[in-house]
Amino acid sequence: MDVAARGEQTAVGVRLTINGLDYFARVDARTTLLDWLREGAKLTGTKKGCNEGACGTCTVLVDGRRMNSCLILLAQCEGAEITTVEGLADSAGALHPVQEAFIEHDAFQCGYCTPGQLLSAVACIAEGHTGSADEVREWMSGNLCRCGAYPQITDAVLDVAERWAP
Repeated sequence: MDVAARGEQTAVGVRLTINGLDYFARVDARTTLLDWLREGAKLTGTKKGCNEGACGTCTVLVDGRRMNSCLILLAQCEGAEITTVEGLADSAGALHPVQEAFIEHDAFQCGYCTPGQLLSAVACIAEGHTGSADEVREWMSGNLCRCGAYPQITDAVLDVAERWAP
């Protein structure tokens, strides 16, 4: 009988960089990036929504690519550069252009989905998917907003895409 079948935990060591800071974690191999960000690194800006990869609330950037952190094991992030919502503002506290645009366009209501929306918007712009409102909506469709702030989110992404290039 193998270790997992007996219910024993298998620990792994992982080195990664989060928002410019180096981390080392020794965790159960089944620990998700989302759970470790919130519980291990104490970075609670990344929210847990559906925990199934369907809502986008937990979106972070992994080596510049948007990912649902609830679907990634921390062990898969060995050597990765992770950006969470806490890493968008600069070290002096100046907001990222996408954060500023979300404020200017009132692109959030309750705010629960906002961290994931912000990271997805940064990626959407960096990927060059801002040619039209329809294109933005398509490429942001993995991030759900229960409050229905989609028009404001789309306007914010289009606005900042015109003013900022990563």
